[in-house]
Amino acid sequence: MNSFSQNWTVKSLEELNINIIDGDRGKNYPKKDELTSTGYCPFLNNKNLIGDKISLNDCEFISKERDSLLRKGRIQVNDIIITTRGTVGNVGFFHNKLDYDFARINSGMVILRNADSDILTQYLYHLLKSPLLKEQYKSLTSGSAQPQLPIRDLKKVKLIIPPKVIQEKIVNIIDSIESKIELNHAMNNTLEHMAMTLYKHWFIDFGPFQDGDFTDTELGEIPKGWEVKSLKDIASILMGQSPKSEFYNQEGEGLPFHQGVANFGIRFPINITHSTKLLRVAEEGDLLISVRAPVGRLNIAHTKMVIGRGLSAISSKTNNPSFLLYTLKTLFSEEDKYGSGTIFNSINKGELENLKVIVPVETIINEYESRVSVYESLIKTNHEQILSLTDTRDYLLPRLLSAEIDLSEVAEKVKEVILNEQPEPSV
Repeated sequence: MNSFSQNWTVKSLEELNINIIDGDRGKNYPKKDELTSTGYCPFLNNKNLIGDKISLNDCEFISKERDSLLRKGRIQVNDIIITTRGTVGNVGFFHNKLDYDFARINSGMVILRNADSDILTQYLYHLLKSPLLKEQYKSLTSGSAQPQLPIRDLKKVKLIIPPKVIQEKIVNIIDSIESKIELNHAMNNTLEHMAMTLYKHWFIDFGPFQDGDFTDTELGEIPKGWEVKSLKDIASILMGQSPKSEFYNQEGEGLPFHQGVANFGIRFPINITHSTKLLRVAEEGDLLISVRAPVGRLNIAHTKMVIGRGLSAISSKTNNPSFLLYTLKTLFSEEDKYGSGTIFNSINKGELENLKVIVPVETIINEYESRVSVYESLIKTNHEQILSLTDTRDYLLPRLLSAEIDLSEVAEKVKEVILNEQPEPSV
């Protein structure tokens, strides 16, 4: 460490005044049929932590009555949460921009509530999601079938604590990068909303075609000349197959590997594991859909990748990927709507192939594709900038935490990076 690090300390989590609050596991824990898509209190689980951020876009809720019965696991503004079962070590910060004053966590998470005067909560959040801490979580995790990080082991993680003035500088640098990342995410959300709005107007409400003749079909009345077809008529479907675990690595050898939705992002998956055995490979631009519980969650392959048995890769046979994307988003707007299974819901290739979809006449599809492909191109550009900014953040954070680089010099360089990563304006 350099000269300004002489007053830095390293303490374990249990040595700090940070409360660790478990989720409720008692008799009042909500049952699956008590969870709703809207409601009084968000009930967070692993899928609500994407890229170490809390997302309520696909959240389940519990009623006021159920919330009042739970004894533990209530999260409030400025709390931090960490997943401790299944996918271990995802981190989220519950801030006031999430539009809720409180939420509940499921039994696979814990809450960290900072009451230590020597550590800033925002610094703590950045530290807990840093590569340095991720490695510690990994070393402390136990269980192969169901990985777990018990509270007794979580308390052992070591935290680097510089003086608060240094913490503030580190927070400002990282926050400036993450604000730019959030701006790009917001632009992408707007662009996707525009594409979906147009899809619904044309292909669900038939807005521009209401004055024409309609034909009765198994999916209801549709404009004359349009058809009801099976998904296999417009798309190629590749089911995943998992290589043996001996071929997995996290050193970037081979191609990115995704077994299911554990590392799905908002739109594109986050590559963590790679595989040197290339059994079933999705091409860049293929639509990735989960075929095991939950059935129907979607991402897009932003590069070639190996897919395991929990996923399928779907591509357009007619060179209309945007139309196919929003058709699938509409089909699977409700998770687990399709599929079967006695313990876990799943959908097989035959069931996927035979899903019924409305197919407009070619000129209409091409017109939609022409308009929406502009949005999709901007989304991809914004995402590439997000990846670049994320790499910059992940490179800087451990070096800032170990005082390897000068803070003032880094702050100026970050400003330059952000200016060079200005996203293209939305349309």
